Amino acid sequence: MRRNLWALVVLAWVSTAGLAAAADRWVHVKVIEAGEDGERVRINIPLSLAEKVLPTIKADKLRDGKIKVDEHTLDRVDLRALLEAVRDAQDNEYVRVESSHEDIRVAKSGGFLLIKVQDFDPANRKTSQPGEHKHHSTVNIKVPFPVVNALLSGEKDELNVLAAIRVLSDYQDVDLVTVSDDSSTVRVWVDSRNVAD
Repeated sequence: MRRNLWALVVLAWVSTAGLAAAADRWVHVKVIEAGEDGERVRINIPLSLAEKVLPTIKADKLRDGKIKVDEHTLDRVDLRALLEAVRDAQDNEYVRVESSHEDIRVAKSGGFLLIKVQDFDPANRKTSQPGEHKHHSTVNIKVPFPVVNALLSGEKDELNVLAAIRVLSDYQDVDLVTVSDDSSTVRVWVDSRNVAD
């Protein structure tokens, strides 16, 4: 679990570290592990610094502010066309998948793409009434559509994180990612404060 948690923190930081260019904007990552010995991690990065540093990172799939995605991952879906269709549609929940172990919802609301994933204990879900099952983990992602457009503005097999950085500066304080499970909580957000709450 700890390895997955740190991988999520690094991914969240890389994906959102510079999600705005304004000097008074900051990206924050906060991770709190449960228990007496649980680690507490707080990362506070000025977005102007992240915008300058991101292009200098040359690691595995991240280069020049862009993340390479395996081509076969995107072969079957034209993400740009799909995004265009959803962006111009009315606010609604467009995808909902329910199974014995998870619920996935994808919606559009107020110019944001919303993704919610809840994992369940299958044994608990079978014995409980609807709405009563205990969540093992919940992931919430909230991204402005222009930021998603910027992410997809590069080549078909890449995410243009640097372009997304510049677009998010147009937005006020916003929670981007929250994750909670039995052992930890993670929050990634952008605001004008230089410290995490």
